[in-house]
Amino acid sequence: MTTAPRAFLFDMDGTIVDNMAFHTDSWLSFFARRGQALDADEFFRATAGRQGGEIMRSYLGDHLSDDEVALLNHEKESVYRELYAPHLKAVDGFDGLIAQAKANGVKLAVGTAAPPANVAFTLDGLALRRHFDAIVGASDVARGKPHPDVFLKAAELCGVAPENCIVFEDAPLGVEAARRAGMSCIVLTTTLPAAAFTGFDNVIAIVRDFSELKAELLFA
Repeated sequence: MTTAPRAFLFDMDGTIVDNMAFHTDSWLSFFARRGQALDADEFFRATAGRQGGEIMRSYLGDHLSDDEVALLNHEKESVYRELYAPHLKAVDGFDGLIAQAKANGVKLAVGTAAPPANVAFTLDGLALRRHFDAIVGASDVARGKPHPDVFLKAAELCGVAPENCIVFEDAPLGVEAARRAGMSCIVLTTTLPAAAFTGFDNVIAIVRDFSELKAELLFA
């Protein structure tokens, strides 16, 4: 009997790379220059997985035009890339897991709220783009997480049914997006402790990094 196609869908920031502290620092610096003092933990929990434009309008106002949002987002993301560039590396075990997945015929995709420049910065900077069957970012869907759009689009491009996808995430909004998409989720505790995810019924494992996982066992 032929096995139905399967896929691993990876969030990027905080999952493929352990960079959320740098994103948060750049956001807090960005808003501090505009007179807003924000709590780092509260900000992360409220925004991780949302698109830059959604965050800008949430904190600065819905009156911002698309052009204004694009300009502000460019400013913030330029600061982030400058901060994180010296530290760019994949989370431990990532290369091994995707090699196992490919050997077992599992398709690979990225589903991220990152803009194209950040996708290129990470995936091309680490020479990872060639491994993925689909890459879906902020420019490919209208809504960020917790809406399921980014994961549903990635699954569609891979030709895999949602129930045959496993999402890898580090943020509650991303886990919720996977739940709404009808997908199981594996959480990485790169940013938040395991206790932050106890309320989700679609979480099948919580791990420190990818070295704890075996691809051939995850669909068992």
